[in-house]
Amino acid sequence: MTERYYAVREDLLPDGMLKAEQAKELLRRGEAATIHEAAERVGLSRSAFYKYKDGVYALEQASRESIATLSMDLEHRSGVLSKVLGMLAQSEGNVLTISQSIPLQGMANVVVSMDTTIVNGALPELLEKLRSLDGVKRATVIGRS
Repeated sequence: MTERYYAVREDLLPDGMLKAEQAKELLRRGEAATIHEAAERVGLSRSAFYKYKDGVYALEQASRESIATLSMDLEHRSGVLSKVLGMLAQSEGNVLTISQSIPLQGMANVVVSMDTTIVNGALPELLEKLRSLDGVKRATVIGRS
């Protein structure tokens, strides 16, 4: 499934989405020390905050986004991670960190943070390419900053 993005006027956003972005802004500015505090101050449950936090961005904030954190489940076979890293490099992604779990039952979780400032094509297309690689069972964006 290809991720699609839309720019939506603020007054059309559901209340939970708008409040999630307001809570994130309180955290960015240091006006709230914890997610619990930020969510409480804007009148949002923590579960709603977590539901929307990675899916709603103020347009001016989204345009500054340049780091994406990807989570992938990879088969524990020689060369799979190498193919993933090669595809990221081919797409002009600059890998910042890599964290891999110990393989269990033939699968390992790999989390990669990368600078996407000059990534060729959009992030959804990159995810589709990653998912099509032999040995990649799941690839998703788990964070942006």
